[in-house]
Amino acid sequence: MSNTDFWNARYAEPGFAYGTEPNAFLVSQKQYLKSGMKALAVADGEGRNGVWLAQQGLDVLSVDASEVGLRKAQELAADRGVAIRTEKVDLVSWQWPVQKFDIVAAIYIHFPPDVRARLHRCMFEALKPGGVLILEAFTPAQLNYKSGGPPVLEMLYTADMLRIDYAGCEILLLEETVAELVEGKYHRGPGAVVRLVLRRPGKD
Repeated sequence: MSNTDFWNARYAEPGFAYGTEPNAFLVSQKQYLKSGMKALAVADGEGRNGVWLAQQGLDVLSVDASEVGLRKAQELAADRGVAIRTEKVDLVSWQWPVQKFDIVAAIYIHFPPDVRARLHRCMFEALKPGGVLILEAFTPAQLNYKSGGPPVLEMLYTADMLRIDYAGCEILLLEETVAELVEGKYHRGPGAVVRLVLRRPGKD
């Protein structure tokens, strides 16, 4: 089964796989958001994070490989009374925008080792000067829990790994912690996560 087929099948299940509420860490970084900003929600699935960003007054592009997820994202946006733009993309081959966004949200995206550093750099390059990247992902310690994430060590991230991938960037927050996840049926219970907030140098 291809990656796209996997996610189409998951998102075709009844309800929302990861719930309809935004990621708690993303919400905790609300101080970086201002109405009218442009935001990119990367691998946004069924749209819970992109829709929440739109509810904060941001102009949101939500991208994902799953057309099923993106269709549900549009349905969620309509239900919440906001508009988002959606685009079906393969992040590995996508022509990433450069210096187009004030906010990039990357919540639980786990790239394979052979493309991880390049795609992390693409997320950084998508930021305007002064733009902010907000990222949360699982660490190798997540293999000890049953609350979601890829069950493959090589797909999991550490703070040191992200520090290398984003060398030279202005890191505002970088930590590993255990969080209590309440995100639909696939992210539930204690989760070992790494959290990163960084700013692209330039104007505020």
